[in-house]
Amino acid sequence: MLSNYTPPQLETLTLEVIEGKIAVLTIDRPDRMNSMTVKMFEEFNTAAYALRDTDARALIIRGAGDRVFCAGFDLDEIHVITEMGVREFLRFQETATGGLAALYHLPFPVIAAIHGAAAGGGMALALAADIRLVAPTAKFNAAFVKVGLSVGELGTSWKLTRLVGPGRAAEIAYTARFVGAEEAARIGLANRVVPSEELFDEAVAVAEAIASNSPGGVRMSKRALQRNQEVTSYSAALELENRGQALLTRCADMPEALAAFKEKRAPRFTGQ
Repeated sequence: MLSNYTPPQLETLTLEVIEGKIAVLTIDRPDRMNSMTVKMFEEFNTAAYALRDTDARALIIRGAGDRVFCAGFDLDEIHVITEMGVREFLRFQETATGGLAALYHLPFPVIAAIHGAAAGGGMALALAADIRLVAPTAKFNAAFVKVGLSVGELGTSWKLTRLVGPGRAAEIAYTARFVGAEEAARIGLANRVVPSEELFDEAVAVAEAIASNSPGGVRMSKRALQRNQEVTSYSAALELENRGQALLTRCADMPEALAAFKEKRAPRFTGQ
């Protein structure tokens, strides 16, 4: 149970539980613009795997302080990866991409509350969320080409294209320009713009709205939405949907929801 859950002790991140059912992961390096390190990528894996088998209903990701969400990889540590051999670097890449993939594949929804810059790896982290709420100060930047790398990093090329389309993704990737909050919302990179002082509260409100619904229904919905981005045919998508719906009709929450509707009361979902 998440209410009795003790989060792991982390160095670069803070993981806590609020409202007994919502987890909050904070990128906790405000003195370094919440920039990423090798250790942080390891801790993304730790945090995600610690949460994966709990009954959490949602995860909120945010940056510490009021300046920036995440400024990407800490350039003071860039020598660490430039000194790696090919095999060692590949292992690092697998750790880094695995950390963000573990967050992306959590069985419950992930909400990113973004203020200030989400640059490079910070943009990739934002893209790993299901829902992105942005303050007016938010700005996205696929900065990889600025440091001699490509947008084919941390899942960015796959997710960005699906969110904004190939043409917009190409421009954002090749120019490495900043995309502000209003444009991000307009092109589908963000869900909506929220006043800075209300950003975290709005993320909590969205998480609570999610948590008010059937846990099994939400989790199966996330599974269907994610998997059906990857399948190659309409028939395969229908097969996945049919299987999920059939499983949910065998769970306790669906008859409870129907009974609550008839009795004109709020449903008491258990996730069983």
